[in-house]
Amino acid sequence: MSSSHQASPVVTSTRNVEVSVVLPAYNEEKTIESTVQTTLETLGSFLPDDAYEVLVAEDGCDDRTPEIADRLAAADDRVRHFHSAERLGRGGALERAFEAADGEVLVYFDTDLATDMKHLEELVEHVRSGEYDVATGSRWMPDNVANRPAKRGVPSRFFNLFVRFFLRSDLRDHQCGFKAFSRDAFRLLRDDVKDNHWFWDTEMLVRAQRSGLRVAEFSVDWEPKGDTKVDLVRDVFGMGSQILRTWWELSVEPRIDRKVSMAAGVLMTLVALALMTVYIDFEQVLARMAEADPTLVGAAALVYLLSWPIRGLRYRDILAELGFPSSPKFLTGAIFISQTGNLVFPARLGDGVRAYVVKARRGVPWPSGFASLAAERVFDLLSLVVLAGTVLVGLTLTGGTADLVEGIFGSGAVGTVDRGAARVATGVAAFVGIAAIVAVGAIVASARSDTQLIRRTIARVSTDSYADSVASVIERFVSDLQRAAGTREAFARVGLSSLSIWVLDVVTAFLVLLALGVDVGASGVSLVSLVAVSFFAVSVGNLAKVLPLSPGGIGLYEAAFTVLVVALTPIAAPVALGAAFLDHAVKNLVTAAGGIVSMASLNVSLTTAVEESTDISDQVETAQD
Repeated sequence: MSSSHQASPVVTSTRNVEVSVVLPAYNEEKTIESTVQTTLETLGSFLPDDAYEVLVAEDGCDDRTPEIADRLAAADDRVRHFHSAERLGRGGALERAFEAADGEVLVYFDTDLATDMKHLEELVEHVRSGEYDVATGSRWMPDNVANRPAKRGVPSRFFNLFVRFFLRSDLRDHQCGFKAFSRDAFRLLRDDVKDNHWFWDTEMLVRAQRSGLRVAEFSVDWEPKGDTKVDLVRDVFGMGSQILRTWWELSVEPRIDRKVSMAAGVLMTLVALALMTVYIDFEQVLARMAEADPTLVGAAALVYLLSWPIRGLRYRDILAELGFPSSPKFLTGAIFISQTGNLVFPARLGDGVRAYVVKARRGVPWPSGFASLAAERVFDLLSLVVLAGTVLVGLTLTGGTADLVEGIFGSGAVGTVDRGAARVATGVAAFVGIAAIVAVGAIVASARSDTQLIRRTIARVSTDSYADSVASVIERFVSDLQRAAGTREAFARVGLSSLSIWVLDVVTAFLVLLALGVDVGASGVSLVSLVAVSFFAVSVGNLAKVLPLSPGGIGLYEAAFTVLVVALTPIAAPVALGAAFLDHAVKNLVTAAGGIVSMASLNVSLTTAVEESTDISDQVETAQD
């Protein structure tokens, strides 16, 4: 009997079927006929003819496998063929066939028959007898270790080690393609298993153990058939990500409640504050604070605080372009929390917190969440490049570049700041600025191209069907990144809000300089010059922070800010360095305080609202389908 994936009629056999064997088949035209025949003969050696069936779960083949399977099903009513016009993945094909099977014992094994078929009766009887709910063959039992080539054995060893360690499994071999389930066990587990490909049976085994089911593992004779190779997409992105995902769902998520979530968020904030005392010279800050005008320092903090609602509005506009409307208040809180995370984790890893929050609370898929963050970052970099570039053009026209070059590349230190650190900072800033421009060009060019460049590139390193999933995720990310400011109106709106955010950031630094006693006019620097230098120093310093050497990007910012201010103004090095530290401290303290308030008022800390996220995500996915 043949059925398509689009319309799969479930036909119940009139025979008293006890055992259903499913053969997952993808392009198996050379082996499928002999495999089906061997399976029927082996089952017939210990079961009545009407007590078993063989289902060919053909998974989007593009060879003669469907034609052969149809012929086999037509010739023998113990054989059934389930056809899928598109790739479901091995797990997806197995699950679909198991759901349609008639037997109470559900068996599958790989069509290459690498496992000796003399073990089939033992596999079936482990479950058919009622002694076990799940049974699996094993190539790594101490009494019978399979002789596997290194290119197969070494990756398998590592995979099983990781599964045992991270997922607390007692089994030795999770990937042997020789398994059986009772129908009740399958029904209990199938809705919880998320993977639909190579990790499907591993996840079934792990969840079976966590559910208290009885799992039998027994040694089998196994002989490798055909050739294999390490597949980057399947083995790293596919299997590795599935292990981490299952670990999160089984070991972390169940322990998370409001109290734990809030405690984790507060702890993160305290760590951020503690790290500030390590990377910021607070003796320097306190000394300058004692000299600073408290009114102007307070004004600086207030100005910086005003930039945060604009961040929320900008992020609302970006998500709206992707089809995920949300309130600016909620998004401002989410940004506060993720930026607090960035004070703890280097390389802006705290952004992952925001991607999680918008996924949990607003059903934004991971690719779209990270695409929205990438779009935001691109606009930040473009704004900084525009601000720094504008001042650099002005310096060139007024002959100020000589002082700039001497300040950066001259000998000796600037106060206590090594010019080498300043050279690194400005070099990183230049590199990041150029990269931002190139990235925008690439996004625009790809938006105008209809070629499947991403899919073709991935296909060069992987032939596994996991590659399709990975390519789909990357394509969605790129598509969403293009859509984030895909219209002129959206580009202008997001661009203007980005410029506003960084102008307020510069004004904060400018007020800190004034608070430390920089007297415009009397100190030999004009108001226009001081504003221009503030724009340049803050822009270059923040571009340097994109590749931070420490949490919060502390270090490069201070070096760039100090050297540039001293090089372009008569301001003394101690004052410039004190302003850099105080400016950074004010901004970090505002960020941490906003993170604490957001966690308390919005309850959007690290991992809250997991339960409600499931319903929202399902609704969004349904709407998109």
